[in-house]
Amino acid sequence: MLRPTVFKAYDIRGIYPDEIDEEGAEAVGRAYVEQFEPRRIAVGRDMRISSLDMQAAVIRGAVSAGADVLDLGLIGTEMLYFAVGSLGLDGGITVTASHNPKQYTGMKIVRRGALPVGGDSGLLDVRDRAIGGTAAVPVADAGHVEQYDVWPAYVERVLSFVDASAVRPLRVVIDAANGMAGAMLSPVLEQLPVEAVRCYFEPDGSFPNHEPNPLLPENREFIVRKTLEESADLGVAFDGDGDRCFFVDDTGEFVPGDFATALLAQSVLEKEPGAKVIYDVRASWAVPEAIERAGGVPLVNRVGHAFIKHRMRKEDAAFGGEVSGHYYFRDFTQADSGVVPFLVMLELVSKRGRPLSEILAPLRERYFITGELNTPVSDVALKLQELKERYASEGRISHLDGISVDADDWHFNVRPSNTEPLLRLNLEARSRELMERKRDEVLQLIRS
Repeated sequence: MLRPTVFKAYDIRGIYPDEIDEEGAEAVGRAYVEQFEPRRIAVGRDMRISSLDMQAAVIRGAVSAGADVLDLGLIGTEMLYFAVGSLGLDGGITVTASHNPKQYTGMKIVRRGALPVGGDSGLLDVRDRAIGGTAAVPVADAGHVEQYDVWPAYVERVLSFVDASAVRPLRVVIDAANGMAGAMLSPVLEQLPVEAVRCYFEPDGSFPNHEPNPLLPENREFIVRKTLEESADLGVAFDGDGDRCFFVDDTGEFVPGDFATALLAQSVLEKEPGAKVIYDVRASWAVPEAIERAGGVPLVNRVGHAFIKHRMRKEDAAFGGEVSGHYYFRDFTQADSGVVPFLVMLELVSKRGRPLSEILAPLRERYFITGELNTPVSDVALKLQELKERYASEGRISHLDGISVDADDWHFNVRPSNTEPLLRLNLEARSRELMERKRDEVLQLIRS
């Protein structure tokens, strides 16, 4: 089974086995190798119940088309990126459905240099080959499979981003959500003096405690409550495949992704003054202003990991951050990681010697943001045109990603969803009153 609908903008994702099963996974593995002709690739998997069989199927398909495969076994997604980049491989596939509920399976696919394969970079060609119905033609030279342990080198690499001796014995609540982060963090935490309150560290694809998606408020209730109960210095929640992390401060308040980007950028710029930093169009003014104050060069970009990674290479940027909790590091194959920003934040809080809530206070007192507000609309293009006409006289208009309007004391971005007829609004103002007034005004136009 392999439905065309499982091929998304950035990856493959669908319900197992109704939308994609082992036969479909084998077809994807074969089609990937036929399309890109890699000689050596890595294939790994997350902890989902179907992932072991799905990974075996992907490997069968890839080997049958002539590729040699390094079987990485159970890994977090960023470990695939690291393996492909550090070993100079031609590409890789990890079987994961990221933060989706337990009935899902999927794949994240990369080429040489860990560059993502998405809807506009070859994934639709893979789809057409995989579901084209052509019988597999055995190649004269089938590839071979080798087990490969990427863990020791991965742990060494993520720890290289911080000075472990500068990290204080902070009390940190970590919610791994029964995803891959528990396995990934355990050997890292052994090297640090932090007092970790480990929650749901056991990888379990049935997700017995809550879904591994910290962007949903109901999945954040636990980390907020536990951080307060434990009187912790901070809390950190990870998504299912461990490549995104979300922070909660010592008062139990969630740290928006753009505020986290601003702090992480400052930390990166302390070590590399003058570096370029990429941020996305949705972000608070806190991000470019923090980057400039720290002596860096802020560069705004379209939303999405494929676009950010491409721009990072083009600009040789040291760091990139998205509002959605994706953080990218040049020295981590220009890829996103959940563990590296966690370590950088520990080092930052340790060095500043103040509670995270105090470190964030200047941002919270100066920048008033709505967060992302989603609205279903019947005609996306028409609504974007209405917004452009209504606000053309109030600020500078940009079409980098959806529509952005920049006035002197407030700004917003509205962009369409990749997958459904939704508009996503992010708005910010220099005062709470103005933010609330403009938020209601723009929403009223979107929803009218």
